[in-house]
Amino acid sequence: MKFFKRPEWRRPQWAVALLIAASTLVPAHAAVQTLDHIVAIVNDEVITRQELAKRYKEVAQNLSRQNTPLPPREVLEKQLLERMVTELALQQHARTTGIRVDPTQVERALQRIAVQNKLDLAGLQAALEKEGQSLDSMRNTIRNELLIARARERDVDNRISVSDAEIEGYLQTQVQQGAETEYNFAHILVTVPENASPEQIQARRARADDILAQLAKGADFAQLSASHSDAPNALQGGAAGWRASGKMPALFTDALKPLQPGQVAPLLRSSNGFHILKLNDKRGLDATLSVTQTHARHILIKTNELTSESDARNRLLQLKERIDNGVKFDELARLHSEDASASKGGDLGWINPGDTVPDFEKAMNALQPGEVSAPIQSPFGWHLIQVLERRDQDVTQERQKLMARQAIRERKAEEAFQDWVRQIRDSAYVELRPLD
Repeated sequence: MKFFKRPEWRRPQWAVALLIAASTLVPAHAAVQTLDHIVAIVNDEVITRQELAKRYKEVAQNLSRQNTPLPPREVLEKQLLERMVTELALQQHARTTGIRVDPTQVERALQRIAVQNKLDLAGLQAALEKEGQSLDSMRNTIRNELLIARARERDVDNRISVSDAEIEGYLQTQVQQGAETEYNFAHILVTVPENASPEQIQARRARADDILAQLAKGADFAQLSASHSDAPNALQGGAAGWRASGKMPALFTDALKPLQPGQVAPLLRSSNGFHILKLNDKRGLDATLSVTQTHARHILIKTNELTSESDARNRLLQLKERIDNGVKFDELARLHSEDASASKGGDLGWINPGDTVPDFEKAMNALQPGEVSAPIQSPFGWHLIQVLERRDQDVTQERQKLMARQAIRERKAEEAFQDWVRQIRDSAYVELRPLD
């Protein structure tokens, strides 16, 4: 995808007005704050010192929980401000290109967070208030994350295609290399702006070389990531977790392959910038591809402005009562389900482990053949599930192709996402102001 930049970034008229009012103006999405000042202008919105201080406090608490040494305050604040600028530019792009987030989706996400922490909403609110936060601030965070996720899905993920030839090539490569390997590694990224000048490239390389030199002297990788990395996981110490070799850029795989756990690879250069990789561990993947499949069908009721959570659940309770009294499941699915499977009586065919979202799979796995679930909730709405039968199936060839397709898609999507973020950030009008 190509994003067109303005011919030149002269300060627009609204920016002049912002600078005139810089001592008192706050963004539309922030509450009025006393004695606050602007630290960054991003297109037609601003980031205030108080917002930056709040983010700093949250990140400092998280780093402390992870036992990661805290970088110098001025270094971490600079890193956080750049991250906030990028996030705001992405949110603006999502909004101006027509993406909206349904408030019910925000509430469902909030409820899932509460359940995962074994709390109700009141308990979650109390826990947040102990950390100086609120439910409203978490709602705002969730809304912004959903905005960016939707924009990424539309602009990046939905435009990734994988050809049969790519799948065959991938599988042949795996055969030649033997069993695929997984790597647990950490990553520091120093981005290079699009159309960067030689001087800018040299400055970014010097920054990356300095990080490598500090690592060679025993500096903490997680702390340097939090201080200097431009990668999305910078504040998690750069931890990438376990990644299959086929799901990473070949540049990363080739660099990690000769390393022993604890070693750092030489500096890598890609179109995104400079990369520093540290290998934590590596292992071979289990090649067993015999799985227990479940043949199931379902009835889905979606929630929206007209159908509340309780309405959807009550409709399904009524349908379940009719099924328990002898009405056929498939007939009700054809009449009432709001899923594409409705025309087939809700039949989902044979389902492999991991094919459905966790909430759905957990409820389905608890059922015996012929049994119908109570209404269960997933990110898609509310479901009644019926298990028809189960079988153990050798899905080696089909699964290998599916895994190959997923690996290639993930690799392409990650590379395209980094390019997309950089293009939107570089296309934004950004003015950074003194933090003090």
